[in-house]
Amino acid sequence: MIADNYGHTSIKKMFDLADVYGVGLDEERLSRKKIRIAIVGCGGVAQSKHIPAINRLKTIWEPIELVAISVRTKAQGEKISNIYSCKWYSDYKEMIKNEEIDGVIISSPDALHYEHAMTCLESNLNILLEKPFTLSLAEGIELCKHADDKGLVLMTVSNKRYSPPYWRAKKIVEDGPVNNPALFCGKFNLGYKYVNLLEDGTIHVLDLTRYFMGDVSAVNAVGINKYRKSKYPADNIIITFAFKSGSIGAVYTSSTALSLKPWERIEIYGDGAWLAVEDQYELMLFDSEEGPAKSWKPVIPNTLIFDEEFGGFMGLIENFAQSIRGLEKPVVTGWDGYKACELAVAAHLSLKLNETVRLPVDPNIVDNEIKNWLS
Repeated sequence: MIADNYGHTSIKKMFDLADVYGVGLDEERLSRKKIRIAIVGCGGVAQSKHIPAINRLKTIWEPIELVAISVRTKAQGEKISNIYSCKWYSDYKEMIKNEEIDGVIISSPDALHYEHAMTCLESNLNILLEKPFTLSLAEGIELCKHADDKGLVLMTVSNKRYSPPYWRAKKIVEDGPVNNPALFCGKFNLGYKYVNLLEDGTIHVLDLTRYFMGDVSAVNAVGINKYRKSKYPADNIIITFAFKSGSIGAVYTSSTALSLKPWERIEIYGDGAWLAVEDQYELMLFDSEEGPAKSWKPVIPNTLIFDEEFGGFMGLIENFAQSIRGLEKPVVTGWDGYKACELAVAAHLSLKLNETVRLPVDPNIVDNEIKNWLS
């Protein structure tokens, strides 16, 4: 599935096959069933990340086709349709009614995620849903149960799980030497005043928290609104976790850092070894008192590096296609998306009540409480 080559052509293809850009015939990929993809909501993320990833997969012989997009703006719709030779619809319901589709990427505004996803599920379509999964936990549970009952693939856009540094870090946690970790530390700086700090930004690191450490049993958060430049309740937050495994962790996050360069870092501490991933770029492993630290980061051979792969979107969409074919299991499920949102909600509730929150929370109680608090 994901090649451990840090975003450039594999050594085997580059040298053994003299295929520098990795575009030579791939009979295994070519033999796969074609997957027809549509996109609901085709704004910046879809145009800058999802569609380029689809096209890169097509370039390396993945049978995947972008057949249609739904976007309300005529200028955007016509532009995308002309560039990528796909159909444009202003009404997504007309699109899913008229087109033969295997899977839908939903990249619409957060408040529309539930409506768009439920409509697609009712039409028996597999879904890759952008984060945050839903703004209501009750609606998130409903989507997940509905997909399970219908036997449909429901995934969420946690692309960082597919990014090479995090992918290799996961192997080190699963296989050692940083297995059975005791402590997780995460950081995420955002800086955009118009973005909800936890739901739209830190949600990535909240997902990575569970990805590496497993389910959370309790959340405690402290925060301040130091500069009061945003309507969001806090501009700097520290969240601590107790995991079901008995381990502990913390994430600290800020919306008052620089806007141009969001910055993230995770550290995972085991028994006699620890690792760090710096800014989704460099993985460092410290596993010896006397020996050198080990470090992996992308070698950038001139123009030969592919952001579509290194950023994780290519692996995400290929995993989505393979899951639709029944050849792989999703690396990140709808339930993972829900639980990342649950961590954000638990942090909000802890900030509001000034107390530790036990998980799972009851959506019927907390949804309106947190909605009112945020507004």
